Amino acid sequence: GYMAEDAGFARYFAYLNLFVAMMLVLVLGASYPVMFVGWEGVGLASYLLIGFWFGERANADAGRKAFIVNRIGDFGFLVAMFLVFAQTGTLDYVGAHAALATAAPGVLAAIALFLFLGCTGKSAQIPLYLWLPDAMAGPTPVSALIHAATMVTAGVYLIARASAVFAGAPSVSLLVTVVGAVTALFAATIALRQWDIKKVLAYSTVSQLGYMFVGVGTGAYAAGVFHLVTHAFFKALLFLGAGAVIHAMHAAYHHAHDHASDAQDMRNMGGLSRHLPRTALLMWVATLAIAGVPPLAGFFSKDEILTSAFARAHGSPLADATLLGVPGSAILYVVYALGLVTALLTAVYMTRLMLLTFTGANRTGERAAAGLHEAPALMGVPLAVLGVLTVIGGWLNLPAVLPLGPSHLLADWLAPVTGVASQALAGEAHLSHATEYALIGTAIGTAVLGIVFAVLRYRQPVPRAVDAPAEQGVAALLHDAYRVDAGVDRAIVRPLAWLSASVLWRGIDRAIEGAYVHGSAALARVTGAAHDWIGRGDVGRYAWAFTIGLLLMLAAFTVR
Repeated sequence: GYMAEDAGFARYFAYLNLFVAMMLVLVLGASYPVMFVGWEGVGLASYLLIGFWFGERANADAGRKAFIVNRIGDFGFLVAMFLVFAQTGTLDYVGAHAALATAAPGVLAAIALFLFLGCTGKSAQIPLYLWLPDAMAGPTPVSALIHAATMVTAGVYLIARASAVFAGAPSVSLLVTVVGAVTALFAATIALRQWDIKKVLAYSTVSQLGYMFVGVGTGAYAAGVFHLVTHAFFKALLFLGAGAVIHAMHAAYHHAHDHASDAQDMRNMGGLSRHLPRTALLMWVATLAIAGVPPLAGFFSKDEILTSAFARAHGSPLADATLLGVPGSAILYVVYALGLVTALLTAVYMTRLMLLTFTGANRTGERAAAGLHEAPALMGVPLAVLGVLTVIGGWLNLPAVLPLGPSHLLADWLAPVTGVASQALAGEAHLSHATEYALIGTAIGTAVLGIVFAVLRYRQPVPRAVDAPAEQGVAALLHDAYRVDAGVDRAIVRPLAWLSASVLWRGIDRAIEGAYVHGSAALARVTGAAHDWIGRGDVGRYAWAFTIGLLLMLAAFTVR
């Protein structure tokens, strides 16, 4: 439905099916090398799909950026595999993990660190998160199916699959937890001041991936994978819903012959619920889910992660471990607090998105508004399916403390792989029912507070994008994503470009070219000239050459 009118329709589905095949290889392999084949395959498919509309320079650059940043992480994955093989002689999951059970703690920590480097690239965590916001240059279904639901969660999957390694390195697990929490908060603050509807969801994805890493970092592997699953439901729904909105906006501007206005800028929307009621309703369901409002799926998975972080602050190997000299118990309490703040910001920026897009006065323009229409069934039915899954997905892993639970379907299914490692990192950590209820109430109150604040803050009308004043101060800093891209450009890209051009090209390539290419040409010319001088058929010249040669030979014999 989204791609029906695109000239690259067949190419798009070829790439998409390549992605599906590689994703299956990634998750069905029984060894690290097979996973790595799928890991690289989805990276290739992602590159092809992000830069699908490569006729525009920005799209091609976004594809290249994703490819290059992921290669940095993949280097870490490769080194980890080399270390595993050097220690165990095998790369099969079962054999390698059994052999590593007796490995030295330093070896396990090194392997875990390099694996985590691979995860930060694939799953867009600090410092390798830079590619994911730009990945929104691809078609919207790509954003929904790859960059929200599947490929970017491969890093979370890898940590869960290698849980035996991370359980043996509590300090590295603490690092995973801290990086996840900081990434979650960092990306959530950026999402607060984005105007492009897909950019909001992109930074939201980075933030929610941070939650997943908090889950697997604290050893709550089932909770991390649980959030992976529920996030796939509500975030794919949000992306496809945003795609329906963008589709309607493009149709409206086409109807009005307006080719200048940005169809993805929320300042050009407003009041769309009157024209897209089904899309608005389903996106509100997904928004409440990601904000953590019960009984929707996002509430259960997010609450389980936060509760796990709080519980493991006492009585667990993580609490006894240290990171840069800081005790793990203090770190886990800070991680829990960061998770709560992120939950608050998530509710704020998602409610802001919905209010700017669907409520208030329409800012599309009178002529354009006449062209607004609901998405066709081909695009609407998948939204409904995802909406149902968003409502009922929490039943996969209900917590034991609830009267409806427990329903540990997901945890029981994962137990053969993650059960032992999860118990090892949990240790004696335990919470009373009263504490658990207090944590649940705190999580719900945080979500409600965020929604109420956003309603009060963003109910005022905003000007259209063309009339909007330039961002100032902190708002400009958040809108520019803390200008990290510009900093990386100045600190890394430009120095590398200068080094390549001034030293490697002019200093080395040109020197080699002068010495070998031009030198060999000069040698050929000299040799040719000598042959030309010798081979002219002048008998007198030959006689002189013969005489001189004979004298030289006689002199040599005499000296000898």
